[in-house]
Amino acid sequence: MPIDFNANFVPNPNSNGFQQKVSMASFLSGKGKPDTFVKTVNVENAGIDKDYEGITISESRFGTINKTGETAKLYTITNRNGASVKLSSFGATITSVSVPDKNGKMIDVTQGYDNVTPYETAPVGHAGGTIGPCANKINNGEFTINGVKYELEKNKDSGRTHCHGGSDGFDVKNWESKVLPDGVEFTYYKKDMENGYPGNVTAKVTYKFDNDNNLHIKYSATTDKDTLINMTNHTYFNLDGAENTQENSVYDHVVKLPNSSRITETNEIAIPTGKFRDVKNTPFDFSVEKRIGDVIDSDYDQMKIGSGFDQNYCIDGYNGKSLIDIAEVKSQKTGIKLKVSTNLPGFQFYTANHLGKSAQPAGKSGSRYEKRSSLCVEPQFYPNAINTKEFKEKGILKKGQEYNREIVYSFSAGK
Repeated sequence: MPIDFNANFVPNPNSNGFQQKVSMASFLSGKGKPDTFVKTVNVENAGIDKDYEGITISESRFGTINKTGETAKLYTITNRNGASVKLSSFGATITSVSVPDKNGKMIDVTQGYDNVTPYETAPVGHAGGTIGPCANKINNGEFTINGVKYELEKNKDSGRTHCHGGSDGFDVKNWESKVLPDGVEFTYYKKDMENGYPGNVTAKVTYKFDNDNNLHIKYSATTDKDTLINMTNHTYFNLDGAENTQENSVYDHVVKLPNSSRITETNEIAIPTGKFRDVKNTPFDFSVEKRIGDVIDSDYDQMKIGSGFDQNYCIDGYNGKSLIDIAEVKSQKTGIKLKVSTNLPGFQFYTANHLGKSAQPAGKSGSRYEKRSSLCVEPQFYPNAINTKEFKEKGILKKGQEYNREIVYSFSAGK
């Protein structure tokens, strides 16, 4: 859904553990000399699974945040096969995922930027960011919990809706960060009524990247007052490579959505009506593989509302606990395949229909990301669930309870 947009683990031959070496550029007095410290992590005590043995985690500066003057940190998790994921503390954001193509060449498959400034100031935002407190749209920017009405910023649809946590959401906050033996944990402390949402909330996002090129994202949150929580990730993928920025460059991607037989019907501003539509015999039917370019310009009302694919799919077999495979995407050029799994009830399938605005900055490759140059798969609670009686799960986190959800982005390659 758019909004107009080395800690190193190395084997220690003298012990049964791993040695963790954390390197951080200090840049003190204008000097680039790194500030380094070393500590030993016992494999058994740290609980390092064999899937994560040999990973390295490095930390560096990602630039200065203009609004606060804080330093944004960049973490790079590299597995023993050389594939890597880069994560920024600003927005708990995925800035890069580099995985091997069918010939073994490492390809960055995510859109993003080389420093923190565009993430903070870009008119088309959210690239790779952690979206919250509530992903997607809330009609009229208002909701009621326990008889209390809360009013939010109306930052979308000419002041008719609130979207993705507003202009001051989780994706533009600098999160606290902690290097784990097998990943990176980000924490943000949201104050009561910050951006209109009730409750002092402790939100956490943990990223782990294993040796089979699976990126695990775990979300957790607690609150001291009943509130609304619906976190997701907003990475833009182009499996041909992030340098493919031109308009419609995602058209040759082949998609299968194996466990979604329905979508939530929406009105003219993409607010769910409470009705469901079967995808069978519609352009939204990806029960078998389809090339995006073959169906994206179909004459269908729900497609026109989104200016392309921008719909919430309902997940068949959802029970809130089991991880279900919801999407399979592959590049015919590189052979790279993306599989997405989650224990959330729905997901937004979005083809970057609103990228390419004139004020948008250049991306990592030096050129602007244009319309339909990528796609997003954003697991979530259904949009505007809090105001839609037909949707059972509202995304309400109660005081004393803990929010726990997960997304897994898995990468492989074949001929």
